[in-house]
Amino acid sequence: MMSSKSGSGSNVHQGKTLLQNPFEFSDEQILDNVYRTHFHCVEKCDVKSLHTVASTVINHSIQITDTVIQQASQLSERFREETITSRQLTAKLKRIACQMVCTSRGEHYAHHTTMLILEQLKAYSWDAKALIVQAAFALEYGKFLYLPLTRQHEESEKSLADLNGLLVIQHNTQHLSFFNSVVKKVMQVIECITEWKRLTSAGYDIKDVPTLAETLHEIPVVVYWAIFTFVTCTGQIDDFTTDLKVHKYELSKNFENKLDLILRTFREHLEMCSTEIGRIEDYSRRKNIINITGKDIVKVLKALIISGENRDSRQNVISGLTLEQVKIEEFKKKHVLLFISELEHIDEEIQLLKTIYEKLKEKPREVEGYRKEDFRILWIPIVDEWNEDRRKTLETKLQRTKFGWYVVKHFNFETGTKLIKEVFNYRGKPVIPLISPEGKVENIDTKQIISIWGIDGFPFRTSDHTRLTQQWNWFWSEMTKLNPRIGDLIEEDRYLFIYGGTDTMWIQEFTNAIEKLKRDVETISLQIDITVDSYQLGREDPKTVPRFWIAIDSLLASRKQQIMKRGDEGVQDFATREIKRLLFLKQDPKGWVILSKGYNVKLLGHGEAMSRTVKDLSLWHVKLHEEVSFDVAFKEYYESIKDKTNPKKCEHSEISNYPSDILAHIPCPNMECGRSMEVTSVNYRCCHGLDP
Repeated sequence: MMSSKSGSGSNVHQGKTLLQNPFEFSDEQILDNVYRTHFHCVEKCDVKSLHTVASTVINHSIQITDTVIQQASQLSERFREETITSRQLTAKLKRIACQMVCTSRGEHYAHHTTMLILEQLKAYSWDAKALIVQAAFALEYGKFLYLPLTRQHEESEKSLADLNGLLVIQHNTQHLSFFNSVVKKVMQVIECITEWKRLTSAGYDIKDVPTLAETLHEIPVVVYWAIFTFVTCTGQIDDFTTDLKVHKYELSKNFENKLDLILRTFREHLEMCSTEIGRIEDYSRRKNIINITGKDIVKVLKALIISGENRDSRQNVISGLTLEQVKIEEFKKKHVLLFISELEHIDEEIQLLKTIYEKLKEKPREVEGYRKEDFRILWIPIVDEWNEDRRKTLETKLQRTKFGWYVVKHFNFETGTKLIKEVFNYRGKPVIPLISPEGKVENIDTKQIISIWGIDGFPFRTSDHTRLTQQWNWFWSEMTKLNPRIGDLIEEDRYLFIYGGTDTMWIQEFTNAIEKLKRDVETISLQIDITVDSYQLGREDPKTVPRFWIAIDSLLASRKQQIMKRGDEGVQDFATREIKRLLFLKQDPKGWVILSKGYNVKLLGHGEAMSRTVKDLSLWHVKLHEEVSFDVAFKEYYESIKDKTNPKKCEHSEISNYPSDILAHIPCPNMECGRSMEVTSVNYRCCHGLDP
């Protein structure tokens, strides 16, 4: 055996550049050297079985060694090495074991052998390299402790021990104890390497697990030190079987220090990886709860706002009215409007939701099977950090506004914030998704429908916006034919006054009043954004006026024929009623005005009352400070004065498109009248309000 070591030493002297002490290297130098030996992982190895076998042998050997140290008595434990099925791998293990046994003592020679082994294993993965060398070490370490280690054994076993060079352990238990300690530590390094392999094989993206990228940089160095330690320890086994008088090379204390440093750093990174992976798995689990239909709204809300550490849901949600904590179970079997926003620049949204909250209390209580009392509003304010200023801002809003809804106080759940951004496409601008009692997202953002239609958009589904928009398609279709710019104005979701009439003095008066209102709205000290525009029918081209009204008359005639075909003469749909209202409004001697917000026509108004409402902005704009929307405040004032300004007579006549043999009673198209109208074969006239 000694001659083999000498041969190994002569080979090393031929490559003097490799005779370096690795304890003098930095990790970067070792990484550079080791990476040169690494090739693509083309060689396959059953590392799991190999690790199991080698670990069994080494750990059992460690236990036996501990017994020798503690009791210094005859070893009665025996074990059998498990068989590795691959003969080729077995040959490789024996060859590597032989190289390690034949390595001369000293860190320089161990480094040289380590680099040679790495060169031989260049086609294996990093974990396979370490585990193959671990298995080679196990061959020698297991053989060392397999045969009886005291003088009191069978003669045949003594002969077998002699043949293997395994003499009696002289009681150098101090040296053996230190050796055993180093082996234990390198086995811990191997466990870290196998754990690293498990984490990297799980398929996680290093963008999601950033610490994993750091371990990819570390693993070559960790594998190097594991192999280097096994090489050095294998040489020590031979020293335990030789005469005490022969000078022995003792392991340096640097081993323990180096392995301790590697274990501490690498374990920290593996723990960080596990934490990051745990967050990913927690995120996926919560996302599945939200995406899979049939879940409970309470489970969805918990997935969004309750962290794993916070078991008490009352710590998160408070009532905006009482400021007391409530449980998330309050939302069970409820439809929830989630108001997701920052703390600043949300006064317009707060105004909208306050209006909706109040309107939910009004009749009708039920629309299309949806009960208003089953709707709740939950605000989740999202900030980067809840510092003292932001806490005070929230407290001020809660105290000043007295929200009629619920608030997630000081929300700082990172996973929940990430879910909100992905599921609800939140990018900083307020969104108001609607979630059903079953936890299904029925509308990804109800803000548009609430902003345009208000409570008329109830129950705020995506289909409701489509339905309501289509109700006024007939009107906007004709308007955009006259002026394509109208389409741009309604798409911008601004307030729009459309007006016209035959009284030129009223037209001029209203034009001046509306221009003044635009300026006043801009100068009024409001925290909300109000944009007002106007359009006078026929201003650019007077010929568009008769074209528009002819088109509206044709629409009414067409819809009447459709009603007749269906046999629903006594039933009028929304569009038909509004067409008749518009035709009635046309007859106002002063003029007519339509107020809309986006596609939603908010008000059809008589000229005189609308003009006065516009002029009296200073009398009703205080409502805006009370967080009432512009159209609501405008309409309330208009309704309060219209009876004082409008003609008392209800007059409406129209050529009938019904066949001459049809007589019927239908409601007066003047919605404010609502009485029965007598239909004749030629024309019809409302019987209410005319002189005898």
